[in-house]
Amino acid sequence: MLEVKGVTIKFGGLTAVDHVDMMVRDHKITGLIGPNGAGKTTFFNCISGVYTPNEGTIIFDGKHMEGKRPYQICQAGISRTYQVINLFWKMTALENVMVGMHSRLKSSYLKDLFRTPATRREEKQAREMAYEWLRFVGLEKYADEQAGALSYGGQRLLEIVRALASDAKLLLLDEPVAGMNTKEKAEFDELLKKILDKGVTILMIEHDMELVMDICDYLYVLEYGKLLAEGTSEEIQSHPEVIRAYLGGE
Repeated sequence: MLEVKGVTIKFGGLTAVDHVDMMVRDHKITGLIGPNGAGKTTFFNCISGVYTPNEGTIIFDGKHMEGKRPYQICQAGISRTYQVINLFWKMTALENVMVGMHSRLKSSYLKDLFRTPATRREEKQAREMAYEWLRFVGLEKYADEQAGALSYGGQRLLEIVRALASDAKLLLLDEPVAGMNTKEKAEFDELLKKILDKGVTILMIEHDMELVMDICDYLYVLEYGKLLAEGTSEEIQSHPEVIRAYLGGE
């Protein structure tokens, strides 16, 4: 589904991502791990259009994505969450999900301005679909609550479901379980399986190694912006360079 070749991005004299190659396979969970400062989020920013790579190609679903704007990449089917939760705090949970659906709505500026019957019908359908998305993650009873009033775990789920509501084919998750308790992590594990069942492919940055090794089909490891290793969970756990990068020795 996603093929990245030689992606490089530099900030002045700093090379944050250095000729990274990656293949994300359809209907799988791919993990991207590495020590803090390894370039993982910067790599996500290249894929999602926040940054334009200096070199390399990003091919998604057979189409080149490098140089495209974030909204165009979202329309193509790539959506993401953020390392720091990024919601519209004073909007309701339902409204946040409806924002995620914006790229799929057909109403124009003029139709919205005059509140045509077609616009009202589409908005009603969008509200109903947004409610079903909230039900999908168990947040339906908080539909009319402000996003800022939800628990930390609820806010994480809301950000994920807002991304899904854009009709994503590829979901980029940046440290999705950071700050979650043990119960919330177990529930998140089940949620990822439900997302896969919907036909969505997942690329995930995460520091919780127990979770990563349990659910990821394939892993890539970054260190100082370069690809250090790739392989299955078993191969990565026993890789001497990965052990050195994380633990400083054998």
